[in-house]
Amino acid sequence: MRSPIVVLVSLALMATIAVPAVTHGAPSSKLSFTNIPLLRPDGSSEPELSIGADGTVVYVGLSWTQFFTNTWKGSFGQTPVFQGTIDAAIANNVGGGGDADVDIGSTGTLHASTLIFFFNPNTKITQLGVSAITCLNADTSNNFANCKAQIIDTTQADRQWITSDASHVYISYHDSGSSTLIHVQRSDDDGFTFHKVSDPITGHAGTTGNSTFNNDQGKLVADPFSHNVYTVWTSGVSGLQKGSSANFNNVYVTVSKDLGLTWTPHLVFSGTVNVALNNVFPALAVDPLSGTLYAGWSDAHNAFISKSTDQGASWSAPIAVNTSPANTAVFPWIAARGSPVDSVYYGTTASSKDDTSGVWNVYMAQSTNSGVSFTQAVVSNHPNHVGVICTQGTGCRSGTRNLLDDFQDAIDPQNGKAAIIYTREHPCHRSSQPSRDRQQEQPTLPCIGGRSQWGV
Repeated sequence: MRSPIVVLVSLALMATIAVPAVTHGAPSSKLSFTNIPLLRPDGSSEPELSIGADGTVVYVGLSWTQFFTNTWKGSFGQTPVFQGTIDAAIANNVGGGGDADVDIGSTGTLHASTLIFFFNPNTKITQLGVSAITCLNADTSNNFANCKAQIIDTTQADRQWITSDASHVYISYHDSGSSTLIHVQRSDDDGFTFHKVSDPITGHAGTTGNSTFNNDQGKLVADPFSHNVYTVWTSGVSGLQKGSSANFNNVYVTVSKDLGLTWTPHLVFSGTVNVALNNVFPALAVDPLSGTLYAGWSDAHNAFISKSTDQGASWSAPIAVNTSPANTAVFPWIAARGSPVDSVYYGTTASSKDDTSGVWNVYMAQSTNSGVSFTQAVVSNHPNHVGVICTQGTGCRSGTRNLLDDFQDAIDPQNGKAAIIYTREHPCHRSSQPSRDRQQEQPTLPCIGGRSQWGV
């Protein structure tokens, strides 16, 4: 059984390192994890990561109190080193850290994209945009002095994702200003210049009708096996939900076989109307060794996975991967490489994500037979949240969105082990609203100098 490592972004204000033993055993043995806190005085949340071919790992997390994205780098299994803020110097009067995604490509280049904020003289946000940051050889030295940072969109964007296949780099993002359509830009020179390609949602009859003004976009994924590019989203029913509900009950995956010039959508699963499957983002992973696709989602009770072996044209019946004590599972993410498939999620023994007394932990369900069956293990060595986990984005009430909207796992191509980066909440921060909502409410930091109650 592969023994994963976990790196957590903790919201504590004093460094406390917990490193349990890692054991290696037969496939029937219990998974074990190493937990390494990444502590920042400004906090960090909604963390993401990417692992390069040589085992280099880059981690990012959104600062709670500043408009930038914290970044760490290190070898797999080692405590990473803080590199600085990857999007802090893009342009004057421009802040970063609204969302972030990273990708270490097969060329060794680090690609990053963040949601950026344009400020007026009174520091009020006037619009949102998308950045593209490119670091050859993943060189983040001297506070990213050798990286190219640029703005590729300024027209009210939201929730961007980045992926690559050799020298082709793709960035997708929502049009939050008009139609919530998904826009895609492509680079053919390893991330140094970008141009727009086709929108995945438009031009597809009923799928377009259901999804316009009516979708929640998940991860964009480029497949090095087939050289296709895919994206996943959930949408509602046009005549019943559009403009009135975000309870999206359909899961779509769309494929482009011509570098984003055209797209073909496929329905993965259609659930009960008004039973939301976007808690928060739908997940998508591709096995780079076979091109097999895995789509995931949560109905706010279970985390599901469906599989496609024909480039997204058809999908298996979904299976629930969480089991007791993870009676409720949200925020799913998937990593796949060969026969191993790793699905992670936040889970609680409570029967509802809205239980004010719910105690949450990080879980991983692992398959060693290409997604046929899964075995669940607890990842976190302490609960990472207590109370409600809201999945309604900026519509959440204060204190229920401290974990923001996602976390991630990835598989090291050198050793087959998993790295998971997640948020663990410090009790002092539980009543605060973080990240992109901070222009309305600054989080309080009353525990500076205090020792966290979960320390070593």
